[in-house]
Amino acid sequence: MTFWPTWDEWLATLPPGARDSAVSLAERFKELGAQDPEGWARSEISEDIPQLARFMVLRALWREAISPWTDVSALHDVAAAHRLIESGADPHDVLLVARAGAYEAVFAAVCILDEGGDPDARESDPGWHLIETDAQCNPTGREIGGLHESLGETDPSGNKDADLWE
Repeated sequence: MTFWPTWDEWLATLPPGARDSAVSLAERFKELGAQDPEGWARSEISEDIPQLARFMVLRALWREAISPWTDVSALHDVAAAHRLIESGADPHDVLLVARAGAYEAVFAAVCILDEGGDPDARESDPGWHLIETDAQCNPTGREIGGLHESLGETDPSGNKDADLWE
């Protein structure tokens, strides 16, 4: 069995500058609505993974592409949704289908980003990487990867995407 120290025990092992960075980072994650702000901060500090950038990308995807499908007004411009509702479909179910479709599309997109290249491409074809930048858009050199691994846990509802499959 692996023993993980508590947040306070772990903080006590850090030099003062790193400790201050970890606390500040955890506070920022909390402000942004992370379910486990200390876990995200601990990972960024101890593993040098750009977790704040990862979280912010995923949070933006939820906010812009998935979460809008929780409000019936999102169906306003979707003619097929109007036809379904007029035919007797429950508007909540229509929203749920749209939201699940949006989630699947975002999941596919982050998997493609994480892949770093087209598996069917030629060796000479280009690939891609999502790179963290500082506040002035200068690359930090840290690659943002594994987005597909954290999409569910960044669900702002706290349901870890479970409510999409009701």
